[in-house]
Amino acid sequence: MTASSIRVRAAVAACALACAMLAGAAGAAGYKAPRNAFGQPDLSGVWTNASITQLERPAQFKSLVITPAQAAAMEQGYSRMRTSDAGPTDPNAPAPSKGKDPGGYNAFWIDPGTKVGAIRGELRSSWIVEPADGKLPYSPEGRRLFQAEVTKIQSNFDGPEGRQLAERCLLGFGSTAGPPMLNVLYNNTYQIQQDRDHLVILVEMNHDARIVRLGDRTHPKADIRTWMGDSVGWWEGDALVVETTNFNPGEQLRPGIPTTVFVSQDARVTERFTRVSPTQILYEFKVEDPKVYTKTWRGEMPINAAKGPVYEYACHEGNYALPGILRGARVTEAAGKKVEAADVAE
Repeated sequence: MTASSIRVRAAVAACALACAMLAGAAGAAGYKAPRNAFGQPDLSGVWTNASITQLERPAQFKSLVITPAQAAAMEQGYSRMRTSDAGPTDPNAPAPSKGKDPGGYNAFWIDPGTKVGAIRGELRSSWIVEPADGKLPYSPEGRRLFQAEVTKIQSNFDGPEGRQLAERCLLGFGSTAGPPMLNVLYNNTYQIQQDRDHLVILVEMNHDARIVRLGDRTHPKADIRTWMGDSVGWWEGDALVVETTNFNPGEQLRPGIPTTVFVSQDARVTERFTRVSPTQILYEFKVEDPKVYTKTWRGEMPINAAKGPVYEYACHEGNYALPGILRGARVTEAAGKKVEAADVAE
């Protein structure tokens, strides 16, 4: 392929991306969400937030909004990487050397998305819109708390209670269940169901179900702390506003690929769900957490219609990772050695 043909293909890809982006923006203008039997804007259905755009801004971008050419280059680079990762494994390769990470999933199991996210006709380099640099505004104390939790889950081999929630099949990886609900390495599908007084968000990963009470803005006492917090919601025009607090202390660290987030048990997360087209919900969120961050941070994300159904997520059927980690620690201890992370790699 000649250099000129490569430039032509890149220009065509950028043009196609720009046309799709502008069409989406035009479709959102003046759109009126359909109503359900209770007269509410209808958010029900199967949706996905899969995208190669992530929470924080990558170092190569200096602005929130990127050009179609930048987005096309990002998508093409990701496609090349996926094609390379999907190559067959050498059946004659030897076993990993002692202490070396044997690796985990291959590319067959990974489905993070293939496109850059677009909001209001703008291609986004990150979901974070405030602060302006697109980075999580950790305070020194917040970063210390974050690092302490990372160290704890990486160095605790006493029993399952000390391992991260996803390893124990209690919640999904990262902040996929939220709030805020963030895209991760795979299983980025959600199903929303509504009735007059409740809205339920079923998360594909680990089949978590978050129940939002509608019309009731009161939270229980702070000593009642459930997984995913306590969510209450109300309608503001066509937007569903959801406020969540009373997070379980075990959910503070949300380790994910590529984004790990720390949200303290006393954080307050406010979300807005607005259906802006037949195939898209605009998802906006802000996190107020003065124990961890120097300021409130906000994000915006498109959640797009997906083909159903949501398949069952069977977490530990035939999964030997967690017992293998603990067994490896016991063997190491029996040999009179200190347990290191490399001794019990998944």
